[in-house]
Amino acid sequence: MILSYMDTKKLFDVSGKVVILTGASGFLGTQFAEGLSQAGAHVVLADTNFKRCKELELKFKKKYNASPLAVKLDVTSKKSIKNMISKILKKYSKIDVLINNAAFQGTVGKQRAVDLVDVPLSIWNKGINVNLTGVFLVSQLVGKVFLKQKHGIIINISSAYGMIAADQRIYAKSGQNSMAFYAATKSALLNLTRYFASYWNRTGIRVNSLSPGGVERIEVQGKSFIKNYSYKTMLGRMAHKDEYIGALIFLCSNSSSYMTGSNLVIDGGFTAW
Repeated sequence: MILSYMDTKKLFDVSGKVVILTGASGFLGTQFAEGLSQAGAHVVLADTNFKRCKELELKFKKKYNASPLAVKLDVTSKKSIKNMISKILKKYSKIDVLINNAAFQGTVGKQRAVDLVDVPLSIWNKGINVNLTGVFLVSQLVGKVFLKQKHGIIINISSAYGMIAADQRIYAKSGQNSMAFYAATKSALLNLTRYFASYWNRTGIRVNSLSPGGVERIEVQGKSFIKNYSYKTMLGRMAHKDEYIGALIFLCSNSSSYMTGSNLVIDGGFTAW
């Protein structure tokens, strides 16, 4: 539905929308889930960490005018994805938005500080399976629902490191390193987004990606890393954890109705120098 300029108050309205959020129990996933719930969306909290998702479901039910649903999901398993879709349709009878947010980055510390030539193949494969194959599988199966409905929105969460290489001078042996598989998969998501948008053109399905920059977490990153990263941004700081909610609501809502096959970059100018 295309809204006129007279309906500006409704442009960003996501109330009542059923939104699948993979990786819902993660640091940014939790922020996405709460922001969308506060805006009135019914968020499907999908993650391997079902316990955490259940805690969020209870919290958001009490706190906001929304009806969330916690679901245990393995994005690399078709059986798990089909089970999730079945539960969603039973509860809501529709799906409006899919946010492919689940990602594997490697464990902070020694695993992410390991030298490139020593990265185990098992870690590389896990990154490819979760970050890329998982996005394909979930989109493929939810896409079938969207085609029947003749509408749906897919948002792939990429990264600034899907566009540029990680500056190794920032990381050194900090244990915060962006690993090779992460760059490869996040870059691949950008063109997978375009492919999906092109393939599903004129079907009522819109597909875009969101590329965030680094988020400040002083308790994990330390002052030295934050200082080095911040120096490379035009705004002179890392993002606050809630600064991507507005962009996400834009992509989920009618305010982005003429946008598909595109990548929205919110990184404080990190990639724009």
